[in-house]
Amino acid sequence: MEQSMRRFMKVGIILHVSYPQLGGGEGPILECLEKICGDDYFEAVEVARMKDREVRKKAAEMIAMAHMVSAYGGQSRTLSAGLNINDLDETRRAMAVDTLKEGIDEAYEMGCAGFSFLSGRYEEDRKEEAFEQLLKSTRELCSHAEKKGKMPVCCEVFDYDIDKKALIGPAVLAARYAGEIRREYGNFGLLVDLSHIPMIHETIEESIIPVKDYIIHAHMGNTVIKSPACEAYGDNHPRFGFPNSENDVEELAHYLRTLKEIGFLNEKDRPVVSFEVKPWKDEPPQVVIANAKRTLNRAWELV
Repeated sequence: MEQSMRRFMKVGIILHVSYPQLGGGEGPILECLEKICGDDYFEAVEVARMKDREVRKKAAEMIAMAHMVSAYGGQSRTLSAGLNINDLDETRRAMAVDTLKEGIDEAYEMGCAGFSFLSGRYEEDRKEEAFEQLLKSTRELCSHAEKKGKMPVCCEVFDYDIDKKALIGPAVLAARYAGEIRREYGNFGLLVDLSHIPMIHETIEESIIPVKDYIIHAHMGNTVIKSPACEAYGDNHPRFGFPNSENDVEELAHYLRTLKEIGFLNEKDRPVVSFEVKPWKDEPPQVVIANAKRTLNRAWELV
């Protein structure tokens, strides 16, 4: 496409995925963040838990200094603790909601423009019960966020039978879920991810069109699902073009084209669209990030 991608979206990157050593909320957070903030390719950065309040303060100041926007990924708060917001055990469900509420508080503290989370595992024969628990938890999260300000919250659509095995899930169920919550809370939406679409066994259109009215955030990434014997199999977000992987220039172009056709990518209210790319083994983060930027540059030419 001849028009600049910057007219239609704010390109972002997930800090703690590209720099996995930050995943526990500690480590050289500010040093890694400075590399992203100093790169004018990016207008947005997605952060996660930072255990040190002073680090959170300095990170927020750096992001503002760089004239960037930020979003907060709460997924690791439940995943790392083995918690599930649609747990049928009420005590465990409440624990999951509580840690996400803490994440929402941190996101507001840092001036983030959005907060995301994911649904949890479920048993097929008790799927409807899990769905009701998910609705209950999501209402609590939306209410908590709404009381503190205008920051939206969104549920990321994951695989349901390969890696995370999350309830949300297939597009039809994601649309039903988002529709029910949106009727009560205007601050709720869905986060779609190119890397998860092949894992859900759907085409890009099958995954995007049914939920087009609810998408408020998007990720760009890759996955390997051809065989469990393959390197980086599952939800590992390897670089584009990784051996035996699903997504490269053509697939990213198709994804962006579809997001533009449904009006998500637009000039009036440019959304954040972030890379979720992770170095495999000892790959240098900066090389993996450069791979992503080159892939997007070429893909946009094909949109």
